[in-house]
Amino acid sequence: MFDSILVPLDGSQLAECVLPHAMAIARPFDSEISLLRMLEKNQTGVPGQLMDLLSWQINKTQASLYLEKARERLEESKLRSGTAVLEGRVAEGIAAYAQQKDIKLIILSSHGRSGLTPWGVSSVSQKIILSAPTSVLIVRAHQQTARADEPSETPAYPRILVPLDGSQRAENVLPAITQLARFHKSQIHLMHVIQRPEMARQMPPAPEDIELSNKVVERNREEAGRYLEEVKSRSSLDGIKVQTHLLTSDNACVELHRLVEQENIGLVAMNAHGHSGNQQWPYGSLVNNFILYGKVPLLILQDLPAKQESRSSELTAAERSER
Repeated sequence: MFDSILVPLDGSQLAECVLPHAMAIARPFDSEISLLRMLEKNQTGVPGQLMDLLSWQINKTQASLYLEKARERLEESKLRSGTAVLEGRVAEGIAAYAQQKDIKLIILSSHGRSGLTPWGVSSVSQKIILSAPTSVLIVRAHQQTARADEPSETPAYPRILVPLDGSQRAENVLPAITQLARFHKSQIHLMHVIQRPEMARQMPPAPEDIELSNKVVERNREEAGRYLEEVKSRSSLDGIKVQTHLLTSDNACVELHRLVEQENIGLVAMNAHGHSGNQQWPYGSLVNNFILYGKVPLLILQDLPAKQESRSSELTAAERSER
């Protein structure tokens, strides 16, 4: 499923926090990891200037050495890997490279060389996430994860949270999470939130309104409870610890964040869209909320087909070095 993984790096320690996660994902899927460094074009206004070419060669050499050092860490862990250095716009170049190379998963840090900010993701990371033609794993830079040269035997994701809404579309994430959990001996937490019906009234609800709302909620809880138990009992989950959470709330996003903290979740995994997902946008509302406000790594399985665009023009670079 994730046989090819792309890891963009910008030379900062914040960006390097993705390396242990790349290892944790690559092992169960026997993935090949591509390390990519995008170099912004030199905006001198004088094309072909000798200084531009010299600067590019120096920057390319430094970037290549940097990626080679990171690649050696991966190969010490018996992981297949390669490197590439491209010149161009960062977000656009990463998305184009991922599409051209048929990458199945992009693993990126929420923040990089520009430093930590109060926002959940940096502006560059957000552009990459929104333009990514494939699945994405967002690693929270502020967590200060262990460095790749200091490996730990502790499972990377002891507890994985999978929000479900009863749709087959949302279940698209389960095969990948099952394989990941089986390898790392993780516990899977299946979560379903029953939202109370909205009352389009300016006045406080009458007793009959409350009674009707409670009946709808109770009916939905019965169906959702059976659904979660059915998912939990599937043969594909045999041998994996599974815990279910059936909650009632006016706001599913609030319950998601609360449960992450309460259960000490190490990874949240969601399909890009649920039953109400619209193909006009790359992600549903719950996923968008957790991209911006989540505190733990987020794995998003993209279910939309990659856009068929001209990729050669996006990837044209003054120089490129691949290994």
